[in-house]
Amino acid sequence: MSARHVAVIDIGKTNVKLALVDLGDLSEVAVVTQPNSVLAGPPYPHFDVDGHWAFLLDHLARFHAAHRVDAISITTHGAAAALLDANGALAAPVLDYEHTGPDTMAPAYNALRPPFEETGAPRLAMGLNVGAQLHYQFETVPGLRAATHTIVTYPQYWAHRLTGVAATDVTSLGTHTDLWNPHEGTFSTLVDTLGIRDRMAAPRPCGDILGTVLPELARRTGLPAGTPVHCGIHDSNASLLPHLLRRSAPFSVVSTGTWVIAMAVGGAPVTLDPARDTLVNVNAFGHPVPSARFMGGREHDLITQGPAPDANDADMVRVLSDGTMLLPAVLPETGPYPGRTARWVGAEPDIGSAARGVAAGFYLALVTAECLSLIGHRGTIVVEGPFARNTAYRQMLHAATGAPVEVSESATGTSQGAALLAGDQRVTGAHTAAGNTPDSTMLDRMERYARRWRAATAQPAP
Repeated sequence: MSARHVAVIDIGKTNVKLALVDLGDLSEVAVVTQPNSVLAGPPYPHFDVDGHWAFLLDHLARFHAAHRVDAISITTHGAAAALLDANGALAAPVLDYEHTGPDTMAPAYNALRPPFEETGAPRLAMGLNVGAQLHYQFETVPGLRAATHTIVTYPQYWAHRLTGVAATDVTSLGTHTDLWNPHEGTFSTLVDTLGIRDRMAAPRPCGDILGTVLPELARRTGLPAGTPVHCGIHDSNASLLPHLLRRSAPFSVVSTGTWVIAMAVGGAPVTLDPARDTLVNVNAFGHPVPSARFMGGREHDLITQGPAPDANDADMVRVLSDGTMLLPAVLPETGPYPGRTARWVGAEPDIGSAARGVAAGFYLALVTAECLSLIGHRGTIVVEGPFARNTAYRQMLHAATGAPVEVSESATGTSQGAALLAGDQRVTGAHTAAGNTPDSTMLDRMERYARRWRAATAQPAP
């Protein structure tokens, strides 16, 4: 029997999710979440994978009992890999990529890593380059190099726990790891420099069935012993996949969450600037995709510092009339405005006010628009994830780019694409809706605001 209900394991940087997707219409039958907690150590801050595992198994059992689970697919954030010992257990905890430990070894690692022209990966802080993580772990954890038998990317860590089969996938390898050459479709020279070529699990297509759930897991969850588990995909590329299958180029997808990832398909030719956090992603078919990103979800939370009322037209008009704006960068370690310090123009809105929420939405949209410009965006913009529900963000993004903006109807933003790995990858139905376009008067005000914001960001920081 072909799969209908696909359980999607979705490990984001902020939350761990399990979504049950109906392949008939790509609707989400059920979704549960819990925070993605980080344990302090030792030997370094790391993800609570055992806590996640218990949560996932409990809800796999509940989903199957209530709805039936026919297959499992997986999507996770990037910048994570798991080192397995000869028995398939973790040889060391999965390092939290926001740990600053790798920065202490930056000069030594910089001398090893391949150039941007080979990997399409900019040099990033903390552990955002997986190669920097591995270098740091091998140098600081005694005996780890000898204990490491196999290295898997993060979606495939969960697939391995489910099936016992080790793999990597090109979308995860192609996410600024320094380990992949997206132009050649092969491992980069770094795997030889680090001496790990024979330990890297072989890349498999994202939709491959790696195996079926292990017998002990079938017993614990009630899943049939033959339940297939698919290889898995990086989360931003899961968001991109339905549109690759459904749309003709050119278009761009903006995947939002902790990270905002802008990906241009069929865009204008550009020279990517690694100093501004542009990079080459690799899509589910192994093709390079010009991309740019910033930590937009984290910035949103830092700006708003809590909930704000839903914005209406009067709130937006007030901010536009007052000229209140936030200039970049709230997190200067990532994104297109590196090293700049955020500052308010005009009076800073009160925390909890509608004006602060509007100003945050405008700021995030304008940084997104800059990301899209850097990667040669053309055509429609599709917004996935939580920012799709932000009216100020959507309308300012339209005003700043002049492009049509559509929003995904998916609650999780990534579950549809990951679920498609378990289907025939035919997409029917719209699954997106037009973002509400501002009227002509509002649009004119927003366009003038965007021009002032850009002029301010073009000036040297005070």
